[in-house]
Amino acid sequence: MAKLFIKNDKRDWEDCPLEIEWGEKEENIVLDSKNGKIFAQFEKRNDKKYLVFIPHSMKKGEEIEYKIVKANQIPEIVKLKDDGKETVDFFINEQLFTTYHYSGKVVRPYLNPVIGPEGKSVVRKPASSGNPEKFDHIHHRGIWVAHGDVNGTDNWSEEEGHGGTVCKKFLEITSGPVFGKLHSLNDWVNNKGKKILEEERIITVYNLPEHARIIDHKIILRASEGEVVFKDTKESGLLSVRVAPSMEVRNTGKFENSYGGVNEEECWGKRANWCDYYGKVDNVLVGVSIFDHLDNLRYPTWWHIRNYGLMTANFFGLSDFYGDKKISGTYILPAYQELKLYYRIYIHSGDTQTAKVREKYLNFLYFPAITLK
Repeated sequence: MAKLFIKNDKRDWEDCPLEIEWGEKEENIVLDSKNGKIFAQFEKRNDKKYLVFIPHSMKKGEEIEYKIVKANQIPEIVKLKDDGKETVDFFINEQLFTTYHYSGKVVRPYLNPVIGPEGKSVVRKPASSGNPEKFDHIHHRGIWVAHGDVNGTDNWSEEEGHGGTVCKKFLEITSGPVFGKLHSLNDWVNNKGKKILEEERIITVYNLPEHARIIDHKIILRASEGEVVFKDTKESGLLSVRVAPSMEVRNTGKFENSYGGVNEEECWGKRANWCDYYGKVDNVLVGVSIFDHLDNLRYPTWWHIRNYGLMTANFFGLSDFYGDKKISGTYILPAYQELKLYYRIYIHSGDTQTAKVREKYLNFLYFPAITLK
């Protein structure tokens, strides 16, 4: 019987997925150790196959040995349900976690709600006639991807003449015991409906407890129609979050970055590996982080992050961030080439320190040693 060995020699590891390349037959598998059994799930990516699992918590210096055991059946703990026209719901243990809105009724796809500790959503509800909240930016719709000047088109706002992002089809909808994955093919279009570029968006949600949930968010922007110019503007976020109103700094909230900066005065327009925004929702302290991956363009990214609740990873708006029009963040994506980006969203209980955001970020980048024998 094959065994899998994990040697955790860097730092504590908790509530975080791992993977190892797998060349054997794809079967239902559980991993059995002295700490108990866990599920494993296969993922195909770039013509390779990986075994994905969430190991038991490990202290620094700890080792775990798992026996790889065949299983007759494995449950779909993370389950995706597409209604076929407007939304895909993500459930964890039969409880709604988030919903992907993709219909032609929306300007661009987004996630909302995003439900964290004690059933509290960490993002603001979208503007609607039935929502009594006061709205300052109706295009801030939860978690979304957008840019304010792409080949001259505003694909950020919902002002007159704006562009949009159109969902063409789903390339994959996967449910399973460890993760659920939605792989969407989208077109970015101008206000006449003409295609500017092609986007693949891959959203992966894991079987984790509500106090420490993760969304892996991968974006591939492809210059399918010819050269694409992303102009310098702060009105952008190739990953964007608008937090729940009560979490804003002007209410109960606070945010911090990886260098210890606090709130807009110390974080807006600054580079950082991550930012974490937290505050109370119905007297429950919750937070949401965005982690920038070291393979991303212009890592570490700059942040367009505001006391009123906006948090975006933005590596384009340099002239605004530095207050100097001679400094430009304009980026040209050559015809038929791709820009790949990878972010992790961490939804948690408590503030930055109690949620161990720094450690979670390092676990995102650096894995324990894994061997298969």
